[in-house]
Amino acid sequence: MPLIRPFAGLRPVPERADDVVAPPYDVLNSAEARQRADGRPFSFLHISKAEIDLPEDTDPYAMSVYAKAAENLQKMIDGGILKRDDKPCYYVYRLTMGDHEQIGLVAAASAAEYDVNRIRKHEFTRPAKEDDRVRQIEALNAQTGPVLLAYRSQDDIDQLIASVTSAPPEYDLTADDGIGHTFWVVDAPAVIDKLTAGFDAMEAIYIADGHHRSAAGSRVAASANRGPDAMSSYFLSVIFPHKQMKILDYNRVVKDLNGMTADELLEKLKVAFEVRPEAVAVSPSQPGEFGMYLQGQWCRLTIKPQLVPEDPVARLDVSLLADNLLEPLLGISDPRTDPRIDFVGGIRGLGELEKRVDSGEMAVAFSMFPTSMEQLMAVADANEVMPPKSTWFEPKLADGLISHVLD
Repeated sequence: MPLIRPFAGLRPVPERADDVVAPPYDVLNSAEARQRADGRPFSFLHISKAEIDLPEDTDPYAMSVYAKAAENLQKMIDGGILKRDDKPCYYVYRLTMGDHEQIGLVAAASAAEYDVNRIRKHEFTRPAKEDDRVRQIEALNAQTGPVLLAYRSQDDIDQLIASVTSAPPEYDLTADDGIGHTFWVVDAPAVIDKLTAGFDAMEAIYIADGHHRSAAGSRVAASANRGPDAMSSYFLSVIFPHKQMKILDYNRVVKDLNGMTADELLEKLKVAFEVRPEAVAVSPSQPGEFGMYLQGQWCRLTIKPQLVPEDPVARLDVSLLADNLLEPLLGISDPRTDPRIDFVGGIRGLGELEKRVDSGEMAVAFSMFPTSMEQLMAVADANEVMPPKSTWFEPKLADGLISHVLD
């Protein structure tokens, strides 16, 4: 079975793409989605967050939500808003955020290769979130939220994908968050064959974001039992070269000092860190460096080199902070479940950390150096799992520009 294959995408007709494109389903809550879709009858949020078209107290995981999503999808197909391509294609997708640009390939990725870890993971999944995606896929008979994948950059593949962008795009739009989404159709058989062969020669590709969507795709493939060549045996993905991908810091805020005073915490920090007060907000400049905002003062914390292990998970900055500060000093042993800790994506800036502490909501904040793609791939190659909230990818893929129908 090939690692990836082309597919006949279900997508907006070009004149409706601006009306359809929406943020990913999992970055908005129901109230935010309802507000974003107000006055936009063709927003893909009516499919990805269909509870917005039901009473406000509707459970987002109720079966009525999945039924409404299927109804709304069919209405958009019947109304000519969405149309399926008449033959299998690849698609090239360019994301632009300010000066940053990344160009990837939209493809159907093999669930069988996911099952044998050739499509490699670095996170645990939660059954409830997997179940949600399975129900959504089964109700729609389509996957609508692409999995963000990465491959180790190869000049020939990178250049082949980028060469497609010399032609006029099918869509070129800027979403209301300022992110540019540009999209090309790849239907030339020779280019399709080169891309399929090029990816099939790779040892592995990597999940960057979308572990629940890929796990759900695997479960749907197993339950459909239609054979390895069926479209249900593949899941929707966008694959970028790892050198182009952008991971932002994923910062931490903690509600209290675990019974210590600020001075006591600062003193205890010196066992594992060099501590230096700073006059301005600290954005760490290298691995092993952290910013701490406490009682209106920023400090730069640098882990002592002898405390950095060789293990690919234990040497991550998120692990170093957890193992040398959050757990032994602040008593946070399980950041997945402890209500005293919260996480702030770097897209919100260091000012958000100051705000959370200055308001009294939180006692202390920590700014992080971003996890690198090389670290992510090393963890996945070792068949290990990162701590929660290790990566924050930007820019994010849009929902609605392409869906993968299972038959």
